[in-house]
Amino acid sequence: MRPVIITANWKMNTTPADAAPLARSIADATAASGVTRVICPPFVTLAAVGEALAGTDVAVGAQNVHAESKGAYTGEVSAAMLSGLVSWSIVGHSERRRDQGETDALIGRKIVRLVEAGIRPLLCVGEQLDEREAGRAVETVQAQLRGALEVVVGEGHLVPADLVIAYEPVWAIGTGRTASGVDAAEMAVAIRTTLAELTDTRQAQATPVLYGGSVTSASIGEFLDEPAIDGALVGGASLKPDEMAGIVARAGITAAARAAAA
Repeated sequence: MRPVIITANWKMNTTPADAAPLARSIADATAASGVTRVICPPFVTLAAVGEALAGTDVAVGAQNVHAESKGAYTGEVSAAMLSGLVSWSIVGHSERRRDQGETDALIGRKIVRLVEAGIRPLLCVGEQLDEREAGRAVETVQAQLRGALEVVVGEGHLVPADLVIAYEPVWAIGTGRTASGVDAAEMAVAIRTTLAELTDTRQAQATPVLYGGSVTSASIGEFLDEPAIDGALVGGASLKPDEMAGIVARAGITAAARAAAA
């Protein structure tokens, strides 16, 4: 049975002064049996958020990591620097692909660094609007997966068993638009088909696939109604404890249903 996971991506929001109370408020508002909760704040707030979440079962994640283990990379953060501060890290978010020109190969090297540091990778994949309208959405996402994970294998590692995939249709991020639950479920099936080619059917079926793209407490149910979807990567709504409470509460219903059916 795959876990149900709700991950908060705070992006470039909060300071060390306000991140800690926000993290604790979210932790207190979102207790739900069977739901894995992760908060990914900015680098400069990781220590404060970690302290605020001590004693809870809410994990802390990073929003990014550098592709090299160390060196002359001013302003960057390595996996070794994150070790002890986080247990998760996002890689390949569409905003970094867009703004920093990150390639699939570069993202694959970042996954390698996370594997070496024992940090769980959350790999983001997703298509642009023109790619979907041209009927190339599945092709695009499968190419992103292969491009990143073939680098991992090429560097002598197995595709990590604890890998999590977030499907984020780029046209739905920060726009108020969302894909349909059916669209997301179809993409999750395509993602696991590609993973099976790179690993095996058992690992592919055990890999959680989350939906990301303007997720709110009002929209989350449509995605969690789909058996192929295992949670969400939440952006703007993750800064609002009430929204997170609603999202995690709905995730708890899914987790309970899965446990009862197991």
